[in-house]
Amino acid sequence: MNTVLSRANSLFAFSLSVMAALTFGCFITTAFKDRSVPVRLHVSRIMLKNVEDFTGPRERSDLGFITFDVTADLENIFDWNVKQLFLYLSAEYSTKNNALNQVVLWDKIVLRGDNPKLLLKDMKTKYFFFDDGNGLKGNRNVTLTLSWNVVPNAGILPLVTGSGHVSVPFPDTYEITKSY
Repeated sequence: MNTVLSRANSLFAFSLSVMAALTFGCFITTAFKDRSVPVRLHVSRIMLKNVEDFTGPRERSDLGFITFDVTADLENIFDWNVKQLFLYLSAEYSTKNNALNQVVLWDKIVLRGDNPKLLLKDMKTKYFFFDDGNGLKGNRNVTLTLSWNVVPNAGILPLVTGSGHVSVPFPDTYEITKSY
C-alpha cells in the first residue's frame, strides 16, 4: 500500500505535467502570430555638435540631437498572451571606421491596459547620440527604426521591427556651443 507521501508525490508530479502541457498549449496558440504593424516616423529637427568625449582619450566626438514624431497603432499586437511591449527607436549608420553602427536613442514600455495607440509629437532622444569620432558630420544615410520586444505570459520573446523607417541626412556643419 502506498504511503501518504508517495500519493502526494504522484499527485504533485501529475499536476506539474498538466500545467506544463497547458502552458505549452497557451504558448503555441500565439507563437506564429505576425506582430509587425506599420509605423510612421518623421524627423523634424537635427542638430549636430562636436564635443569633448570624457569617456576615453581627450578627443572630440560628434553628438547628435534629433527631434522626431512617432505614429503607430499597436493594438493588434496585444492579445491574451502579451504582458507588455518594450519599444525602442534605434539609429543605424555606417562610417569609414565602422561598417555598422547601431545606437538606441529612445525607449518606452507599453503595458497591457495602457493606450496602445502611439501619437508622439516633438519627442527628443532619451539617450545621447554619440559617435566614436566624426562619423555623423555629413553622413547622408542615418536610418531610424522603431522596434519592439514582445514580453509574453508564456513563450519566447520575439524581436519585431516596425514596417516603417526613415533615413535622414546629418548636417555638414556643427552647431556652435556657447561657453559660459
